[in-house]
Amino acid sequence: MEAKVGKFFDSVTNFFSGSDQLPWCDADIIAGCEKEAAEANGSDESKTECLTRFSWALVHSRRTEDVERGIAMLEASIASTTDPLKMREKLYLLAVGHFRRGDYSRSRELVEQCLMIEPEWRQAQSLKKAIEDRITKDGVIGIGIAVSAAGLIAGGIAAALSRK
Repeated sequence: MEAKVGKFFDSVTNFFSGSDQLPWCDADIIAGCEKEAAEANGSDESKTECLTRFSWALVHSRRTEDVERGIAMLEASIASTTDPLKMREKLYLLAVGHFRRGDYSRSRELVEQCLMIEPEWRQAQSLKKAIEDRITKDGVIGIGIAVSAAGLIAGGIAAALSRK
């Protein structure tokens, strides 16, 4: 019984905290990836890998400016991507960026494109579930706010009528 109560409180806490399983990236890692990308010499393949790591770090940042920058980098590079696996990864990173930005519908579109390339990719499936959970949570909170507002208005009207 105690374990069930603990699970219940954990699920309520996760619901209101909005926790997801996506990693975060700090400024030191972003700076290191940026330096690596700037200093990348050699083949186009190695430069592309450095830029992919850099964009990964950016979209996993807590700073909105970094996420926006990562999205822009990925969108600029996606047109020249022909390899399906690299396309899948870039689409996934774009989905993460849009998720971090709060654009859940665009994030869901992108993750569904990833799953069309590789339907069994667990990372994309996990992100899709996080997106759907967040959309559900936002809907429930929105309904709660609307019901509360309606209750306040009804209470105000009732109080005004009772004074007459």
